[in-house]
Amino acid sequence: MFAVPLQTPGDESAHLRPLEPWQASEFLAHMDRGRQYIGTYIGLPDVVTDAESARSFLRSYADKQAADTGRIYGIWLNGTLVGGVLFRTFDATTGTCEAGCWLEPSAVGRGLVTQAVRTIVDWAVEERGMHRIEWVVSAGNAASIKVARRLGMTRDGVLRQSYPYRGVRHDMEVWSVLAPEWRQAGSGASDAVV
Repeated sequence: MFAVPLQTPGDESAHLRPLEPWQASEFLAHMDRGRQYIGTYIGLPDVVTDAESARSFLRSYADKQAADTGRIYGIWLNGTLVGGVLFRTFDATTGTCEAGCWLEPSAVGRGLVTQAVRTIVDWAVEERGMHRIEWVVSAGNAASIKVARRLGMTRDGVLRQSYPYRGVRHDMEVWSVLAPEWRQAGSGASDAVV
C-alpha cells in the first residue's frame, strides 16, 4: 500500500493513503473521537455508527473505486487516523468529479486537508484527465470554504436551502477548479500517486 507524506508543523508525521474496508474498526474509532465536530456540517457520523456500518461505508467506496466512480483516502497523523478526503463522485466520461473532506478536532489547523485534497486533485487532473473538480460545502462551513480558496477554486454559486440536514435547510456553495486553471496556478502536488 502506498502512503503519500503530508507536511506538518514541527516533527509530526502525517500520511495520506487509501482507506479500505479492513480498516473499519480504526475508522469507527476515529469517527467516535470526532463525531460531534465532523457532524456539524456533514452526515458521515450519522452513517457510521457501529462496526458494520463503518465496514459497509468503506465497502461502498471500495465498490466505487472498482467501478471508477469514487475513491476514499485516510489522513494519518503520528499513526492515528484523524480524517480523510474522497471523491464523492468521479465521472471519467464527462471529466467531472466532486472532492470532499472531514477531519477530527485534534488534527485541525495543520493544513492536512488542503495538502491531501491537493494531492488527489492533482492525480485526477494529471493522471486521469479530469477537467472539472467540484467542492460542495455548507455556506456556514468557513473552514471548508477556506480550503476551496487555498486550492484556487472559484465559487460558482449558492444552492439556496438545498441540503436538509438535522432539521435545518442549509445553503450549499458550489466551488470548482478547471484543469487549465489548476495547471496554470501550479497547484499540483509533487508526489501525487493515488
